[in-house]
Amino acid sequence: MRIGLLQCDDVAPELRDEHGNYPEMFQRLFTSVDPTLTFRVWRCLDGEIPDDVDAVDAWLTTGSKFGVNDGLAWVDELCGFVRKLWDASKPLVGVCFGHQVIAKALGGKVIKSPRGWGVGMSFNRVSERAGWMEPWQPSLDLLVSHQDQVEELPPHTRVLAESDFCPFYLMQVGEHFLGVQGHPEFPKPYSRDLMQLRSDLVGAERVREGLASLEAPVDDQLMVRWILNFMRSPQQRSG
Repeated sequence: MRIGLLQCDDVAPELRDEHGNYPEMFQRLFTSVDPTLTFRVWRCLDGEIPDDVDAVDAWLTTGSKFGVNDGLAWVDELCGFVRKLWDASKPLVGVCFGHQVIAKALGGKVIKSPRGWGVGMSFNRVSERAGWMEPWQPSLDLLVSHQDQVEELPPHTRVLAESDFCPFYLMQVGEHFLGVQGHPEFPKPYSRDLMQLRSDLVGAERVREGLASLEAPVDDQLMVRWILNFMRSPQQRSG
């Protein structure tokens, strides 16, 4: 399967030598589950928006330090491309910012959460079991780094996982779109260094809690298996 990675940010220069950039994080994790995957990257943050919805088999949108409500031209263009993917029934998975882009592009609403920053591990209940959730478990715990959250869902959306902090954590829109607020691609050392880099912005107390949460196990490999199952399931149904 060929995956198109819609890159919406770069790792901070201070952390890039040690941790690499976001495309490397995604490719490292996803190919550890399926070595046959190939990736093509579009740097959407530089205005490089795809013009062909059929260029790859499935699409994946990264996180970003930018917000969907920042009024950036490339974000508006990306939302337009997301609507093209929707009209063409192409598989798309949005991670963090990408999750929020899906919501905004299709008529939902994203806000700066009054709950503040989510950092470190997030602990979520799976509220509805979809057929592609194999292997199955009733929880989904992933690393996060976000202040914005989806506040209103777009039409045709099912919420599949939730927490009190993030009620719309994992959502499926129609048969081809999936959004998750967490970051399966983040290794724990990167999450730790990112929290420390952003300590003044996030707040010392929230960072202290986030660092302590890194002791918990993370469902990164499980989430990738679910994502790949989801990406392939519409193809199997249509085939």
